[in-house]
Amino acid sequence: MHRPHPASLATVCLTCAAAFTTAAAAPPPEIVIPGEHIFPESITSSADGTVIIGSIGARTIFRAPPGAAMAQAWIAPGTDEMQSIFGVFADDASSTLWACSQANPFGPQAPGPHAPAALYAFDLKSGAPKGHYPFPSAGAFCNDIAVGADGTAYATDTNNMEVVRLKKGTAALEVWAGSGAFGPRGGVLDGIAVLGKQLLVNTLGTSKLFTVAIQPDGSAGAVALVKLDQQIERPDGMRSFGAHSLLIAEGGGTGRLSRVDITGNTGRTTTLKLGYPDGPVAVTVVGTTAYLLEGQLSQLMRPGGPDPSARPRPFRATAVEVGAPH
Repeated sequence: MHRPHPASLATVCLTCAAAFTTAAAAPPPEIVIPGEHIFPESITSSADGTVIIGSIGARTIFRAPPGAAMAQAWIAPGTDEMQSIFGVFADDASSTLWACSQANPFGPQAPGPHAPAALYAFDLKSGAPKGHYPFPSAGAFCNDIAVGADGTAYATDTNNMEVVRLKKGTAALEVWAGSGAFGPRGGVLDGIAVLGKQLLVNTLGTSKLFTVAIQPDGSAGAVALVKLDQQIERPDGMRSFGAHSLLIAEGGGTGRLSRVDITGNTGRTTTLKLGYPDGPVAVTVVGTTAYLLEGQLSQLMRPGGPDPSARPRPFRATAVEVGAPH
């Protein structure tokens, strides 16, 4: 009987190991968030490929390890008195997971007093609480978060049409930009991202994109409407993509993932994928793969709450190959 040479066996084993490693590292086509009343609203990812998802319905933060196709509950409801989770943002530089928390405003309201909207900080590796910061304006709604190069955390206050900030090393949020510059109340200030010395925000209600210069002293410069070559429709969560581009989850029509290349106050829009029937709410990037999260929020916002007879489809984030940033 022919016996293979030991060197041949070693080569085969190394080849198999390399193939296994490649397969294990390949991004899954979708990441499922288990449960029937999760209603996820935001998604983020850390440098190692971990994907983190915030939940309105479960009041839980979920995490999927690098390459995993299933997210698992990570930060439990009520941790440090957190409530429903909207925006989430992973900041590797400070090893912080930022999260927007407040009472669920959709459907029947639970009796009793509700804590005000707050920006929460957790350890990005362990999930341990690091503190939370109430919003400065009455009736605030913390929606989404971005972090600047200097470590300043910015968040959108949807109800008051304001951007607030938490400067690194400070203990309280302050209003950074607003005063009607993003439009009147009801415009739904939503997604937020930082591109170099520009902060960009969108309005879901009026389908607009704005840019704000970050001045050398950290203050807000003039607010300008970004002139787009193609109209965006009901933009929700968005993320920076390289130095000059945004990825935006759009809820208009059948749902869309778009890339917007920003030059000053102008933007060139490219449709990356169409057709998200369960309502696109947020996007994040792992390597050259974007994950578009669908929240099924139309069920959550239904008068009287979710239809108990309608079993929701699995909650998921779907992969889209986006390549390297331009």
